[in-house]
Amino acid sequence: MTLITDPFFYLVAVPAVLLLGISKSGFGAGFGSLAVPLMALAVSVPQAAAILMPVLLLMDLLGMAAFRRHLDRRLLWFLLPWGLAGIALGTLLFRLLDGRAVAGILGVVILAFLAQRLLFPPKPDSPPPPRWVGALLSATSGFTSFIAHAGGPPINAYVIPLRLSPVLFTGTMAFFFFFINLSKWVPYYWLGLLDWRNLGTSLVLLPLAPLGVWIGVRIAHRIQPVLFYRLIHIGMFLTAVKLLWDAWR
Repeated sequence: MTLITDPFFYLVAVPAVLLLGISKSGFGAGFGSLAVPLMALAVSVPQAAAILMPVLLLMDLLGMAAFRRHLDRRLLWFLLPWGLAGIALGTLLFRLLDGRAVAGILGVVILAFLAQRLLFPPKPDSPPPPRWVGALLSATSGFTSFIAHAGGPPINAYVIPLRLSPVLFTGTMAFFFFFINLSKWVPYYWLGLLDWRNLGTSLVLLPLAPLGVWIGVRIAHRIQPVLFYRLIHIGMFLTAVKLLWDAWR
């Protein structure tokens, strides 16, 4: 089994996997979307996404185990069908998409959400976003997750205003992305992305998955909600900047 041996790849892949693991715990949830852009400094975006598939599976299982008692089932069953619809759309359009255009659109959407939160901060008695917004953003999350494992920012834009507790937010998102990521395996195989070189490289990175999740879980149970969501916003902003840079470059 051949592996990627370029030292620069591992220089960017190790912090990318750790960030992804920490985000799976809920702490710094916005930062997980930086994983593929970071790895794309050394390999192509589709290859980076394929390498992370086994890593994501292990992280999702660990995240669900850690937050199995903290889950909003009603919210999950509303979000999941729309997210899977986004996966189906990503599968159909994958070979037709320009990666820079997708990055640019996602970056603009994230910045627009953050600008809205900054200019028009929600009040304690603000009503939750309408369900059609949740359906649209869930489908967008599935779509961007399929393209570049960047489903966090769109779904966060809907779930954050619901003002769930940090552990309930994290648990619901852990189950949502488990099903979303599990649904990618057959399309990724069909598109020829799951070759032995990518899977072998995944095994090298796999031991970092529990480490990242463990670090994040330790912090998520101790962090104040205000700081928790502030860090998510920072992660979303950095993701948007990186995506717009990739689109412009």
